[in-house]
Amino acid sequence: MKKAIALALAATMVIATACSDDQERGNKAAGADSKVEANKTIAAGLEPNGRFMAAAKAAGLAETLAGPGPYTVFVPADQAFAAAPAGSFDAKPENRARITATLTNLILPGTVLAADIDKAIDQGKGKALLATMGGGTLTATKQDGRILLVDAAGNRATVSQAYQQFTNGVVHQVDALLSPAAARK
Repeated sequence: MKKAIALALAATMVIATACSDDQERGNKAAGADSKVEANKTIAAGLEPNGRFMAAAKAAGLAETLAGPGPYTVFVPADQAFAAAPAGSFDAKPENRARITATLTNLILPGTVLAADIDKAIDQGKGKALLATMGGGTLTATKQDGRILLVDAAGNRATVSQAYQQFTNGVVHQVDALLSPAAARK
C-alpha cells in the first residue's frame, strides 16, 4: 500500500515537473478545445454561478483557487453535480467535509496539461496514477483518443475540454463527478 502511494506521488511529481515550458506542445495536445485566460486566476475564470464554484465556496476552497497555486483542477459539468444525491452539495455545515473531500480529490498540485497526462499514460504503458490534493489517486488512461479518469470507487469521467490556462494553473473540464471512495458511501 505504501509503495502504491509512493508511486502515485512520484508519478504526479513527474507530471508536475514535466509541465509545460513548451506551450506549443500543450496547445497541440489540447487542440481546438484549449483556452488561455492569462489574466485571471482559476477562481476568477470559472463560471461564478456554476455548481463547481458554488461547491468551492461552500467548502472554503474559493480562496485557495484564487491564490498563487499552481493547481490543476478537473471541473465536472453542472449536470454531473445534478446527478449527485439531492442536497449533498448544499452549502450547509454538515456537508462541508464531504464537499471538501470531493473537490480536493479533483485537484492536482502543479500545472498539468493534457500533453503531460498523455505522456505519463504512454510512459506508464497505458496508465498513469495522479495523486490528488485530497490524498486520493485518479487513474488516467486513454479511450477513443480522450483522457479517461477513474477514481478510487471506480467512477469514470472523460476530459471533455483539454484545458483552460489561468495565472495559477489549469482547468480540465470533465463530464462526470469523481470523488474519493469514502465520499460515495
